[in-house]
Amino acid sequence: MFTMLGSKRRCCDGITRRETLKVGALSALGGFGLPQLLQAKAEGRAKEGQAKSVILLYLLGGAATQDMWDMKPKAPSEVRGEFQPIDTNVPGIQICEHLPRMARWMHKAALVRTVNHKAGCHNCLPVYTGWEVPPPDQHPRDIDPPSMGSICEYLRQGRGELPDYLYLPCWLGCYQAFRRAGPYGGFLGKRYDPLTTECQPYMAPGAPAPSPGSPQPVLGKPILPNSTLEAGLTVDRLSRRRGLLDQIDDQIRQAELQAPLVSFSKCQEQAFDILMSSKLRECFDIDREDPRLVDRYGRTLFGQSTLIARRLVEQGVRFVNVTWDLFWGPVNIDYDAWDTHQQNFKILRENKLPPLDQTYTALMQDLEDRGLLDETLVVVMSEMGRTPRVNGNAGRDHWTFCYSVMLAGAGIRGGAVYGVSDDQAAYVKDKPASTADICATIYRCLGIDPELRVPDRTNRPVDISHGGRAIEEILA
Repeated sequence: MFTMLGSKRRCCDGITRRETLKVGALSALGGFGLPQLLQAKAEGRAKEGQAKSVILLYLLGGAATQDMWDMKPKAPSEVRGEFQPIDTNVPGIQICEHLPRMARWMHKAALVRTVNHKAGCHNCLPVYTGWEVPPPDQHPRDIDPPSMGSICEYLRQGRGELPDYLYLPCWLGCYQAFRRAGPYGGFLGKRYDPLTTECQPYMAPGAPAPSPGSPQPVLGKPILPNSTLEAGLTVDRLSRRRGLLDQIDDQIRQAELQAPLVSFSKCQEQAFDILMSSKLRECFDIDREDPRLVDRYGRTLFGQSTLIARRLVEQGVRFVNVTWDLFWGPVNIDYDAWDTHQQNFKILRENKLPPLDQTYTALMQDLEDRGLLDETLVVVMSEMGRTPRVNGNAGRDHWTFCYSVMLAGAGIRGGAVYGVSDDQAAYVKDKPASTADICATIYRCLGIDPELRVPDRTNRPVDISHGGRAIEEILA
């Protein structure tokens, strides 16, 4: 028996971490593997988590959260900026005047005002994985740790009709022609990458030409890739093709650990599942929705992607990411996203905060109306924040030393605030929170033990939250 050292702490299901490591090591010899053990543990612990699903609203570029959720009205003008705070429906909590509808939902939300890391600006790995080691660049690698959504896909092993992890509206950085690391399967393999949609962004006819500092609203809808059958190909013929491929695949199961093969298999599965799953295609058919509801979300790419995210979790999808990405290069609509080096207040006031306010509150109301808010966790976050001092271009620059994240819905104690920033929202004053802590909190809400380990490419067990601890003060 090959035994690895580990903590003797025993989980509620009676399995110790040491036994977990032992079984994981034996998986290389063909025994009961770590994925199966983690799946069993996840199923056994499911009752502990209040959230069945997560909707992550990701604001690419680094939102200026001191102009949103952690305002400093008594700071000097070059720090506090142009916006005024308003009261929320929770006494003692104030947020930005341009988020009035969000203020009415603070009783369901918690703010973590002291998130920080030193892993580099625009590095998306920390927020998706909890891994805070600066990479050589921002491109995804096979040795990266897996994202939270990939862990959900890994633990459930594709047991449902729908995938457990979808990424909308396009791959991260698509219209910047720069694929960013973070939301992928990493060392678990491409098999656990998200099913990622495509989009065809456009702006309103007759709208003024956008420029850096003057973006336009991005319109459009996410589209399922490969969602139509070729001419002459019926569902029966497609099913027979899948059966033939399954027979071939049976002969090469022993080679599953070869990354290219696993990737190819995953692509095959996604293509067949999209074509044959009417339920998945129906989730993207928002023409069936009441037009008034679509209007409430907003007929932007972000708004309609968020509406589809609600439809997906309603059908049992475990983790849905909706990114407010930037769109330049061939389309030139929104150069900045939330990366407001210039005209920060103009961009937030005219292009960012009102649509976010609209879409977020439409999502919260829609979830509550359908009885889904008590089982859906909604997270709003960026990869970093902005500098406390306004620069010479009326913008704020990159800053990772203190910023805010909002969590709401299932598993969250509403009306809570964790951590205190200093008087300029520059550094943590009390109760710091790492990105690993945020990931651990999300895992806890889902009923997944943040201390669970998964095997990397050398079969070495790695903590899924990289040492993070759930923030108990904001948990219900």
